[in-house]
Amino acid sequence: MPPNLFSRSLTRLVDTLVIIVGWWLVILSILTCIEMVTRKLFSFSLQGIDEVGGYTLAVCAAIGYSWTLITRGHTRIDFLVGKLPAKACAALNALAMVTLAAMAIFCILRGWVVLSESIEFQSHSTTPLQTPMWVPQSIWFTGWIIFAVICVYLAGHAVWLLVRGETEALNKAYGPQTLEEEIESEAGEVLEQLREEQKQKGAAA
Repeated sequence: MPPNLFSRSLTRLVDTLVIIVGWWLVILSILTCIEMVTRKLFSFSLQGIDEVGGYTLAVCAAIGYSWTLITRGHTRIDFLVGKLPAKACAALNALAMVTLAAMAIFCILRGWVVLSESIEFQSHSTTPLQTPMWVPQSIWFTGWIIFAVICVYLAGHAVWLLVRGETEALNKAYGPQTLEEEIESEAGEVLEQLREEQKQKGAAA
């Protein structure tokens, strides 16, 4: 993302949400294990773990889209793009960001229809929990809003780079990751983990 205050704030927000979702997945996994054991041994159910798991999947997906976009993790078919001239690649990369932003806006519009209907009709799940549907849908919809904001912002930046003729910067920022970039990214993560482990060992000593 462009190195400015807005993009750094978005990145911090998404990183924080990803960590929260990660911890929630850990808690949900523990509850699921407890559910399995109690059902098998004591014929007792916590009720609603599978329902919460469904909501969790939807929320994780909505938030995960933003994190994957920021980290350039979305899958791109680049067997043809890599063989095109740099300017053609830049135009296609900008077009990809614009179409992604358009899709995100469309999803926001449809998502609002779902949420507004749940609020209007006071919909509840037909389960023992009787969950008001607007609660999980609001969290899910918020994830989509964040994704749409990031998409529109990055699409605008990509178009701006294209208009300015900054082909190399556009392709580097919005093109598919090369094999070398993927290796460098993975190596950087491994080195960071090793540094953290060394710090922890030093603090323990």
